Amino acid sequence: MKYNLSKLSELLNAQYSGDGELILSHLATFDSAREGDITFVSDKKLLTRIGQCQASAIVLPSELQATYQGNALFMDNPYVGYAMLARIFDTTPVLRQGIASSATIHHSATIGENVAIAENVVIEAGVSIANNCQISANVVIGLNSSIADETKIYPNVTIYHSSQIGKRCIIHANTVIGSDGFGNAPYQGKWIKIPQIGKVIMGDDVEIGASTTIDRGALSDTLIADGVKIDNQCQIAHNVEIGENTAIAGGSNIAGSTVIGKNCIIAGGVQMNGHITIADNAVITGNSMVVRSIKEAGVYSSGVPATTNKEWRKTTAYTLKIAQLFKRVKQLEKKIQE
Repeated sequence: MKYNLSKLSELLNAQYSGDGELILSHLATFDSAREGDITFVSDKKLLTRIGQCQASAIVLPSELQATYQGNALFMDNPYVGYAMLARIFDTTPVLRQGIASSATIHHSATIGENVAIAENVVIEAGVSIANNCQISANVVIGLNSSIADETKIYPNVTIYHSSQIGKRCIIHANTVIGSDGFGNAPYQGKWIKIPQIGKVIMGDDVEIGASTTIDRGALSDTLIADGVKIDNQCQIAHNVEIGENTAIAGGSNIAGSTVIGKNCIIAGGVQMNGHITIADNAVITGNSMVVRSIKEAGVYSSGVPATTNKEWRKTTAYTLKIAQLFKRVKQLEKKIQE
């Protein structure tokens, strides 16, 4: 796939300098770019090394337009330019339209136009798959589920019964949507399973990483709003609600009935208690343990940064003595007051 510089300028709504007819065929990193490639600078530290870059063109901050003389695109945010270029030069394979002979599709299922259904897919009764969807090999879509337009589902995904998936969603390999939440009631020393009779409702433009699980609701539904991005190997428990455009990084676990607001950023490895509420625009840093509601936007942390083993052991030893030290301080305060 090849574009000239002026065409890329048009597609990115960017200004350009240099040869508008310059042909560009690949997007590359700053250090690996060669002739025919376009790259970008989002880290201002790289600006001092522009002369070393071997790319044929480069995406730069708009403030450099008056001084840079080479082949370039100018944008207020070059990183956004990178994201747009990645979409233009995307090499992700697209499934061929049609239904593989080994797919099993119930006669009551409805399949839209231009749909690709690969080998060994199972589509159960009452399922609706809208136009331009891509269903990769070994996917199972359960009873009465619906998949809206232009959604792409990668191999070995399982979507349980009555799940609703919005438009233009991407669900990566080995993910499970709509499995039972962890509902059990203790009774006479045993556990009684509580059937999970809600469902998962996922909005438009949602992306779910590989090997993530989103449980169905117990009574009400698990809700994933428009534009939510969830990374690999996350656990979203029953009745969780995640607001629009919130991003959750890999390995995070959200316990049941927690409500996360809009435009939040949940970093990797965050653990979150159930039945709490997270305000819009909250940022929670990596490996934090969230045990109570967050009522205001801001940055929140609780993880302990790694240090040398020697320092960690010393700090831990001091930590174990905090209660004793506190008691001694209170005693000293009492003596001073007397």
